[in-house]
Amino acid sequence: MKKLSLRTRVVSGAVVIAALGAGTVGVMSANASSPATAAPAAVKADPDHRNLQQTTHLTVAAATKAAQAALDAAKKENQRVSVAVVDRNGTTIVSLRGDGAGPQSPESAVKKAYTAVSWNAPTSELVKRLEQAPNLKDIPGTLFLAGGAPVQVKGAPVAGVGVAGAPSGDLDEKFAKAGVAALGR
Repeated sequence: MKKLSLRTRVVSGAVVIAALGAGTVGVMSANASSPATAAPAAVKADPDHRNLQQTTHLTVAAATKAAQAALDAAKKENQRVSVAVVDRNGTTIVSLRGDGAGPQSPESAVKKAYTAVSWNAPTSELVKRLEQAPNLKDIPGTLFLAGGAPVQVKGAPVAGVGVAGAPSGDLDEKFAKAGVAALGR
């Protein structure tokens, strides 16, 4: 058998890869165009839904409503703050930096919101827990300062609202709670 040149081997390999890629795309688009065939297999894998868990999440509209209400409450008292709303997993849904808010406030607001939802309690209450368990403050992503409030559905945390930038944590938390209250209206 004749030995092929490097160029011939490279070109042949590229042709083979292109052919395989085209075949894969064809199969994928054929599967994508007929979702009815894929759905029953997924349902059959867990017909009793024993391996599934449902959770409740705020919509972007609801999170924005809460954040804007907190920002408006701060503005009424001439406070320059940032507001963050995170979901149950601590992922930021909405972050608003008010006019004139300090550069540290957006990150602090996210951390306060995350801390509130993680422990399902206002962060002012969690600050008191540090006396018994000072290592709590070492948990990554948390901030044990007043200014975070959980959003609850049937007593379970589904989101957190965090506010940072006012001269006191008590004010931050007051504004965060105004954001939570706006969801009930």
